[in-house]
Amino acid sequence: ALAKGGRRPVVAIYATFLQRAYDEIIHDVCLQNLPVVFAIDRAGIVGEDGATHNGIFDIASLRILPNLTLLAPGDDAELAEMLEYAVKQPGPVAIRYPRGAAPPASSKSSPAHKKAKTVVLAVGSMVQPSREAAHQLADVKVVSVGFIKPLDRQLLLEAVKGAERIVTVEEGVLDGGFGSAVMELLSEAKINIPVRRLGLPSKFIEHGKRDEILAEYGLSPEGIRKAINEN
Repeated sequence: ALAKGGRRPVVAIYATFLQRAYDEIIHDVCLQNLPVVFAIDRAGIVGEDGATHNGIFDIASLRILPNLTLLAPGDDAELAEMLEYAVKQPGPVAIRYPRGAAPPASSKSSPAHKKAKTVVLAVGSMVQPSREAAHQLADVKVVSVGFIKPLDRQLLLEAVKGAERIVTVEEGVLDGGFGSAVMELLSEAKINIPVRRLGLPSKFIEHGKRDEILAEYGLSPEGIRKAINEN
């Protein structure tokens, strides 16, 4: 109602609670293409709050919705830029970010045109761990992907040009997630490069400390480094 009245509402909400409003997102916002911004907090592993509060299904569930733009900042500067961008758009925009303080901006991002045998495409909270994992590894570049939907086709195709393998990293379920979107893009572009997807299984993740859970599922810097080094 606020959006139809000319306002730009920003809905700050936990990822797990947003699931309960899925029908309203589809029919009340996306169908009418209204300029509502969803600031999705606690996207990914929450940890001590348990299985009910882990926000791991939002990428898969939101990226299929017409008219919706889905973003994931890799640091505090990107978060501010994305929010400024979102409130100026004519349609709905969702920005997902994890629990806790945002990491500071880094200058370690690899240019898309830089060539490497292994290209790591990381989104949101997995950008910094991926950069740590790739540090001092030969012939590896990490690309921070802020736009999950729509994918920046030109950026991604340029980033993977000449690569021998791609590793996607996301803090969400693999089924229908960001890695799946990348594979769909490569298929449409008729590019045959092996893709290794890192993320979470489609299950209810147990209670525990966030760092420990991420490590268990291979999403720590050490786990990502291991995956990069595997053939």
